[in-house]
Amino acid sequence: MSRYKSWLVLASVLLGWFAASVEAQNSGSSVTRGEFIGAMPTQYPAWFKESFLEFHSDIEEAAQAGKRVLVLFHQDGCPYCNRLVETNLAQQDIEQYVRENFDVIAVNMWGDREVVTVGGKTYTEKTFAAALRVQFTPTLIFFDEHGKVALRLNGYLPPGEFKVALRYVAEKREQSEPYREYMQAHSPPRGTGKLNAQAFFHDPPYDLASNHSGKPIAVFFEQRDCPNCDTLHNSVLSDEQTRSLIRKFDVVQLDMWSKTPVTTPDNQQTTAREWARLLDVNYAPSIVLFDSSGAEVIRSEAYFKIFHTQSLFDYVASGGYRHEPSFQRFISERAEALRDKGVDVNIWN
Repeated sequence: MSRYKSWLVLASVLLGWFAASVEAQNSGSSVTRGEFIGAMPTQYPAWFKESFLEFHSDIEEAAQAGKRVLVLFHQDGCPYCNRLVETNLAQQDIEQYVRENFDVIAVNMWGDREVVTVGGKTYTEKTFAAALRVQFTPTLIFFDEHGKVALRLNGYLPPGEFKVALRYVAEKREQSEPYREYMQAHSPPRGTGKLNAQAFFHDPPYDLASNHSGKPIAVFFEQRDCPNCDTLHNSVLSDEQTRSLIRKFDVVQLDMWSKTPVTTPDNQQTTAREWARLLDVNYAPSIVLFDSSGAEVIRSEAYFKIFHTQSLFDYVASGGYRHEPSFQRFISERAEALRDKGVDVNIWN
């Protein structure tokens, strides 16, 4: 073989080795897409009403039967919707009470069926959900005999609290007392008997109008003897990634039934109890998130696990709410972005 041909062979071998090496490096550096975990398909009960979604007729029919209408907004794969059906409604006493007192109508918050409101306006399911600012699933809206909202629950409530809400509406208590007062009186104490402390909670005095840090504000409304508050602190706020997101806020914790003095973000002097009443905070724990100017952006007032709690704080801290009014779309985009980075997303952890 000539020296020239030998060099060609050697060059060919070296180029082949180099190409294989680059390919191997690229293959090794590519990120394996994260998994999506925790979505749960739900089979809704056959006894739910098969409605034409003409709510004037539905409410009229329910009233004639001595019932009220409960509209349940859901979405595919929602684990909280699954918990409502397979934990709450699977209990015989709850199912029986619901069936005796309510006509339940399921609405897919992303669906395209036509909806006609009591006032005669026509929507699709998804535009109806958007018009009502449905940000969580399940969202349950109870209507009275006149088509007015008797109670709205934004998110999943465990069976005990859910039973209290059902009785409140079935007994027409909204005509005589606020839901928050009824909930306090009828939810038996089962918690630790004290508020849970966190290092990121600011000490009093609570002057939320003097927000010199420029951070958004997070207000934790809690109460004593609150097992759901204990779960939030022990199972959700113990997560370090959650805590790192919360540190981007000025954070205060208020006993929603106390007379603790508070200066609100709009510079009003009040107490924790009165402010909770004005904000219509009905559930403990509730987390109300404000932007740095003091305007409320979104709130958590139901049972949420780690991913959804993190997403609430990220929605405000990242400014995502400014360009995406739908929290559900935001968390879908957030989940996809995390998965693209190789992070597994578990929405039921």
